Order: sequence, then C-alpha cells, then structure tokens
Amino acid sequence: MHKMILQCSVLAFSLLAANVMAAVSPEEAAKLGTTLTPVGAEKAGNADGSIPAWTGGIPKNAGAVDSKGFLADPFANEKPLFVITSATVDQYKDKLSDGQVAMFKRYPQTYKIPVYPTHRTVNLPEDIYASIKRSALNVKSINDGNGLENFTGNRYYAFPIPKNGVEVLWNHITRYHGGNLRRIITQATPQTNGSYTPIRFEEEVAVPQLIPDMDPAKGANVLTFFKQSVTAPARLAGNVLLVHETLDQVKEPRLAWIYNAGQRRVRRAPQVAYDGPGTASDGLRTSDNFDMFSGAPDRYDWKLVGKKEMYIPYNSYKLDSPSLKYDDIIKAGHINQDLTRYELHRVWEVVGTVKPSERHIYAKRHMYIDEDSWQVALVDHYDGRGQLWRVAEGHAQFYYNHQTPAYTVETLYDIIAGRYLALGMKNEEKSSFVFGFDAKAANYTPAALRASGVR
Repeated sequence: MHKMILQCSVLAFSLLAANVMAAVSPEEAAKLGTTLTPVGAEKAGNADGSIPAWTGGIPKNAGAVDSKGFLADPFANEKPLFVITSATVDQYKDKLSDGQVAMFKRYPQTYKIPVYPTHRTVNLPEDIYASIKRSALNVKSINDGNGLENFTGNRYYAFPIPKNGVEVLWNHITRYHGGNLRRIITQATPQTNGSYTPIRFEEEVAVPQLIPDMDPAKGANVLTFFKQSVTAPARLAGNVLLVHETLDQVKEPRLAWIYNAGQRRVRRAPQVAYDGPGTASDGLRTSDNFDMFSGAPDRYDWKLVGKKEMYIPYNSYKLDSPSLKYDDIIKAGHINQDLTRYELHRVWEVVGTVKPSERHIYAKRHMYIDEDSWQVALVDHYDGRGQLWRVAEGHAQFYYNHQTPAYTVETLYDIIAGRYLALGMKNEEKSSFVFGFDAKAANYTPAALRASGVR
C-alpha cells in the first residue's frame, strides 16, 4: 500500500510538472544581455563570420524617414553576394526549407533567391528588454503549454530562453509590435496569369496595458485587440472585423465579431480562428495564417528540432519602397523576386503536428523562427496526405526609427494550385505604419463596430 501511494504521488507530480512548465532560473536569466542578446538570441556570430555578432542592432537614425513615414534603405548600395536559381539550388539545399526548394521546382525560370550580406538589425527599447527579463524569471506555461501564467505588466516574449517548441511559438505570438499600431495595407490574391484585384484594409492593433481607460479585469486575459476594416473594393467596403485575442484560448477562446455592411448587423464570428477562411483571401489562407501564425497553438503538438542557419527574407526595405507600384511587386506565380532580399540567419526550427484528437487542414507545419526578432520567417504547410501544400515567407524589415520588427509583405504560395496570396503591402498607401496611437477601450467593443462600418 505504501509503495502504491508513493507511485501515485510520483505520477501526480509528473503530471503537474508537465502541465505547469517552470520559468528559468536566475542564473539562466542572467545570460540575457551577456552571452545572449536581451531577447535571447546568441550574441556571437557563426564560425566563418557569415553571421556577424550582435552588437546592439541598427541605430534609430540609420536612415531618412519621408513625410509618409517610409524608411530609407540603409543597405541600398549593397549588391547580392550571389543569387540562388533553379540551376544552383542543390548547392544550397542545406540552408533552404523544403518549401523554398519546391518553389524552384514549381517556377524554375522565374523564382530566385538573392542573398545579401547579413545584418543583425534588431534592437528594442530598454523597457521592453526589462519586461523580457521579467518574463524569463516569472512566466510559466499552463494547460499543456496553451496558456500563460504570471504574464503581467508589459507582456512581451514570454519565453526568451525556451525549452520546447510551443515556448518558441509563444515568443512569436507575444513579440513586440511597437505598442498600439495602426496601418493601411493591401492584399492580393493573383490568378495564375498574375491578374488581381487589390483588397485594402485599415487595421488597428492595441494592447490592454496601453489603453488608459481599459478595465483591468476585462484586459486580464487579452493579449491584443484587433480591428480590421475593408475599404476596397466597393463590394466589400464597410465590412469590419473585431477580435479580442486571448492569452489562454483553451480557457477562453478567441472572441470575434463581424459587422456586415450589406446586412447592417453585427454577429459573432467563431469561424475567425484556426483553419477558418482568412478575410477576402479567396480561400488561399486560413485565419491562423495571418501574421505567419496567430491564435491558439492547442491543436498541434509542437516539437523543437533545434537551431540552424538558413537563408530567410530579411531587411526588406527595397520591397517596401513608396516608389513601387503594386504591379511592380505582384507577378504570375510569385512576387517579383528581384525586389527581395535574403540573408543568412540563425533560426529556431519547430514542427507542429496536429494532435490525434484535433483537426486542421494543415496536418503539419514546419516553421523557422528568426532568433533576433522571434518572428516566423518561413513555414512549410502539409496536407493530410503528407504532401507539401503551401509555402509561406515573411519578408521582414526593422523599423529602426521605432525599434520595432515587422513584416513588409507576407506571402503564402499554393504550389499545387499555382496561386498565392501577398498580404501587407503599403507602397501606394498614404502612410506607412503609425506607431503609438492613442487607443480607447470603447473602440474595441461589438457596439462600436456598426458605427465604424457605415459606408
């Protein structure tokens, strides 16, 4: 009997340990800012110097900022070190994802990867570094990694020294967006011949801790408030989406509402989650494809493979130039790769496999997350047959004037259908991103949706 009680006690303790994953020790946290960067990347460069050491990132005055907020390219005079083509791709396969290799096979005449010198441009405000250190010491994952405990105050980078795959993913989900963010962006879903109709969105992302009149109780389990208004084309204009992105979506699922301009009514939108269709995406992306990955991680088992060096889209200032038209970017099959920039960076490799008890149109997601920004850089999506289906690339740039990493364009290529989606372009819009706007709690309620959607 005594032995049985002891065995049960050990089992109970093991289950508890699996359900609540501990924060790191003070000794480990002390590595942040010493051997590790303040966000948890390796400070040192690689052996041959092709990835330099992190020395503080790019300065805030690295380039000019025009009247619309667009940034000058601090690397405009650089030329590619080399360009990977379908003829040379086999030489570089060890530093490419399977999805990138598949793109060369799908579009052998036009797809290319221009590789430039590596610049570790990311640096964040000092108060964000302080919150990251606090996260390392205090945040624990609960509900099998699907929720966060002790994630209070400024909520950024829950696990800067991750121990498993879901913790790496949480760093992407909880990364710094520059505070409250407002933007006007365009999405395109070209036909196989390259023809497309631009879809324009006006979007706001607000965080509870930066909304002065937010009721603390209402914001306790909310990571962000997201509002998206469709402004073009005319047939879709006036539709508005509101999302309360919860921290623990097992405990409290994502809350979403849609205002339909044609019906002039607000309704709950539970389909805006997981593999529900993305807004005006012509079926080419899921809701959780937004921001490369967003929402709850609970339908997958996340395996941490480790770290590796890869050629990923980076410092994509050329692609964001206001001198470009969308027609310059959107081409048949894929975006104009002459406008892209890839660099060699260390990434975290994580594989998500759908749990036996769950369902999702993507049976497996093979992810690569940049160590310096914790942004997802590449994702290969596989269908239920195990076949590679969609290939995502996050073309990143660092907004040095606001010390904020973000995406210039997110692309999602359906290599079976030969179509793709490009999301986030703003080259022809009236302004670049607006950081730090004043947000009010009343603007993120279902009652406010109808007023914002009147056309």
